[in-house]
Amino acid sequence: MAGKPDKAAKQQAKRAKREASKQRRKQIFEAFKMQRREDKALIPWMLGVFLLSVLVVFGLGLIWNLHWVFLPVGIAIGILAAISVFGRRVQRSVYTKADGQPGAAGWALENMRGQWRVTPGVAGTTHLDAVHRVIGRPGVILVAEGAPHRVKSLLAQEKKRTSRVVGNLPIYDLIVGNDEGQVPLSKLQRHLMKLPRNINTKQMDTIEARLAALGSRSAAMPKGPMPAGAKMRSVQRTVRRR
Repeated sequence: MAGKPDKAAKQQAKRAKREASKQRRKQIFEAFKMQRREDKALIPWMLGVFLLSVLVVFGLGLIWNLHWVFLPVGIAIGILAAISVFGRRVQRSVYTKADGQPGAAGWALENMRGQWRVTPGVAGTTHLDAVHRVIGRPGVILVAEGAPHRVKSLLAQEKKRTSRVVGNLPIYDLIVGNDEGQVPLSKLQRHLMKLPRNINTKQMDTIEARLAALGSRSAAMPKGPMPAGAKMRSVQRTVRRR
């Protein structure tokens, strides 16, 4: 009797896996169609990268007279390169649409991979300016978005409030934007990743617990921008799985 439930459970798991795979393929195809409509250079770029990869690997095979053996490898590398181009162009398109929208920085921070503790909207105004708090290996990072003449004072107040809790631990602050001295939205994640590692995971836990008691001083904040096709993280994760 015990064998039947196990068999049924395995079949159910297989069906669920097939359905999930089908949904992933559908999601990729829908993302591809949407990107192709908006990005006329997508297919030429993907095709060019694919052919270049195949030709390079095939050419290397000619050196050792193993070109037909290398050809399948070149095709596989070409497919991966084309998928990478697709993912990068989708990412660039999504950031372009999100740039300048209220909540865009918070949305980008919440889509970061790795051990980042993000608390969106710890401070804000009724004009939808906001300061987001990030805890990571560099320490505490305060990320502001909105009108510079308003967020500078907002950022300074939040930094002072945070320093009372974390003491001498590093606190970084930045403003998201395209003006001089600001960090563009498309480079925000990369900017945070380049910061030096100053604390360990245990210290991150301690800081997070302390800062949780501060609460927030924000007005009603948007959840983040949702431009057409903005489910970037989902699409990128699906492409990586493929």
